[in-house]
Amino acid sequence: MSASSEQSEMKIVTCTGPVNIAVVKYWGKRDPDLILPVNDSISVTLSQKQLCAKTTVAVSSKFTEDRIWLNGKEESIDNKRLQRCLTEIRRRCRKRKIGSDNEELSTLPVNQCIHICSVNNFPTAAGLASSAAGYACLVYSLTRLLLVGGDISVIARQGSGSACRSVMGGFVLWEMGSEEDGSDSVAKQLATEEHWPELRILVCVVSAQKKLISSAVGMSNTVRTSELMEHRIKHVVPSRVLRIKQAIEQKNFEQFAIETMKDSNQFHATCLDTFPPIFYLNDTSKDIINIVHQYNKYYDKIKVAYTFDAGPNACLFMLEETTAEFYALIKHFFSMSVPAQEKLLQGISIAPYALPENLKAIVNPLRITDGIQHVIHTKVGGGPELILDDTQHLLGADGLPKNPQ
Repeated sequence: MSASSEQSEMKIVTCTGPVNIAVVKYWGKRDPDLILPVNDSISVTLSQKQLCAKTTVAVSSKFTEDRIWLNGKEESIDNKRLQRCLTEIRRRCRKRKIGSDNEELSTLPVNQCIHICSVNNFPTAAGLASSAAGYACLVYSLTRLLLVGGDISVIARQGSGSACRSVMGGFVLWEMGSEEDGSDSVAKQLATEEHWPELRILVCVVSAQKKLISSAVGMSNTVRTSELMEHRIKHVVPSRVLRIKQAIEQKNFEQFAIETMKDSNQFHATCLDTFPPIFYLNDTSKDIINIVHQYNKYYDKIKVAYTFDAGPNACLFMLEETTAEFYALIKHFFSMSVPAQEKLLQGISIAPYALPENLKAIVNPLRITDGIQHVIHTKVGGGPELILDDTQHLLGADGLPKNPQ
């Protein structure tokens, strides 16, 4: 926290929060108000060095109302999910303050208005879990500002279901729970970010456009109309969760990869089984799936896995030793001009790799020009982080955004 003479009454905190990619998908709510899922899910938290949300929160007696700015634009503070998070954090803060002999706790500004400013360094609503990163970061920032303790995954879940998985790093399980009040629908860390250091992720951004059907609307329609969804919930997910947990624990890439791809395929099958059907994948997404299967067939071994959330962008898992070759294959297949190729890669650098001619021939459809906008090379990362550098605050000394639109 920081305070200058000009902002002595304003308390301010800035944090970052990570993206998570589900390998067993969350799709469907048994209670839409409390955001309680119809099945357990498992995700991998991605490094914040490449993908993150950044949020600054501030309280001051001079603020006259709660306000929020997202990616430079002021939004309504009356969002129902946002209000749930604010209400619960203030309730916990008030509970800690009452009767406390601790001077810091007794002076908590629980009744002061809050200003929130948040930005993403990746496309919003394009199937890259932006709401998960955003709400996890928001909740973590507010709990640091107001000294709120306890399990914060329950609070983050009330903003965006998958956000509960982004409050932790590494490999995370979100238990659906059985209690009506959602008290046991919580996230638990299966393994830390250091557990599997060889694991790498290539995020292929096919489209940064906002999807036509939001996840909230899509999953509601799927639960209501898909017969396949009921089969998935009862007969597929429970055993798949156990197998992926085992694969993570044993660092068994082949088992992890097979279950991840199968779950992605079945998730999108339930979307197609929804009435009217939902199409989140596009032709480029399907080409990426084809390349992965042909590559694995070439080696007679599972070396790369894909998964797609509710959007066309691919998340590809592989071991570090495979990254240079497979990235070279992507560049070969998605034929681009030299300037476009130079801008293709973001994140962790990848050494040049000369593809052998027989590997180039494994996929034979016509190559697509600029089918992929860019590729983000990242790895497994940690949970939300507090930023100690005061210059990184998104809000100025007046409590307003430094760089508004």
